[in-house]
Amino acid sequence: MHKRSFLKTTVAALALSWGAAQAADAPIKFQLDWRFEGPAAFFLQPVAQGLFKAQGLDVTVDAGNGSGGAVQRVASGTYDMGFADLASVMEFHANNPDAPNKPVAVMVVYNNTPASVMALKKSGIKTPADLSGKKLGAPVFDAGRKAFPIFEKANGVSNVAWTAMDPPLRETMLVRGDVDAITGFTFTSLLNLEARGAKASDVVVMQYADYGVKLYGNVIIVSPKMIQERPEAIKKFLTAFAQGAKGVIANPAQAIQSVKARDGIANVALETRRLQLAIDTVINSADARKEGFGHLDSSRLSLMAAQVSDAYGTKTRVKAEDVWNGSFLPPAAVLDVLPKK
Repeated sequence: MHKRSFLKTTVAALALSWGAAQAADAPIKFQLDWRFEGPAAFFLQPVAQGLFKAQGLDVTVDAGNGSGGAVQRVASGTYDMGFADLASVMEFHANNPDAPNKPVAVMVVYNNTPASVMALKKSGIKTPADLSGKKLGAPVFDAGRKAFPIFEKANGVSNVAWTAMDPPLRETMLVRGDVDAITGFTFTSLLNLEARGAKASDVVVMQYADYGVKLYGNVIIVSPKMIQERPEAIKKFLTAFAQGAKGVIANPAQAIQSVKARDGIANVALETRRLQLAIDTVINSADARKEGFGHLDSSRLSLMAAQVSDAYGTKTRVKAEDVWNGSFLPPAAVLDVLPKK
């Protein structure tokens, strides 16, 4: 009897420890917006440092091929969470009003859109006004191209002709003179132009945020299914992410090693520069310091919803209240990740 009781106790203890282990490693599949480049360190570093693990999460981060794809994969349930341009989230909501699982933004990472217009100084283009009547190039799904009507309206630009191309050809066509200017993410296209022989000092960069286009950029998104079924996991994820973000911002050179570990052919020097550019232009921006890392301003969100509805020509109007849920954000102390200026 004593032996049997001991066995029962042992089995029960094993079952409890197994259950605890399962609970401690709650799986989360996370979809990036793009390849394993510099900015991916914000997600890869907390994985490498065990910060998600410390919150009881087993996070898997996969490379992506655009914000639209990330939104769709979270909507389909293939991924639990993702990283995507807020305008893409808005577009999905407004074009798929009856979709049952429309992703929702729960944290702002890029407080400003990384989109900009870039031209070579030798073209004579110096200001937005100089773009009127010119030939611009970008992939049809490029965030800057899709939002260009907002930039156009804010700066009185007119009669622009567009040329479409695959992403790898965008900067090549600008250097060759096939187009007069391009739209793209600053930290992507500027470095790509350098790789094609242009000097940074030869490039005119007109960042949307500096020219009256205050769109939010990339956000962390989750599915309504996860909000309903695993709200605590979302809170834990955002806490670990914010803890990791502080370290990435403080030491980008060290953080880039987490990217190199996932993509062995990554150019460490180049990706460190890309990460630093992202931090300087869209993460540690004046707007982010004003509104607080992770947060957004409701009036700015409403304006963006109206602008995206118009510029993207969506089937229905974007409802700002449907695309944002800030209730999972960590306390202010955890979100205090931006360097003091």
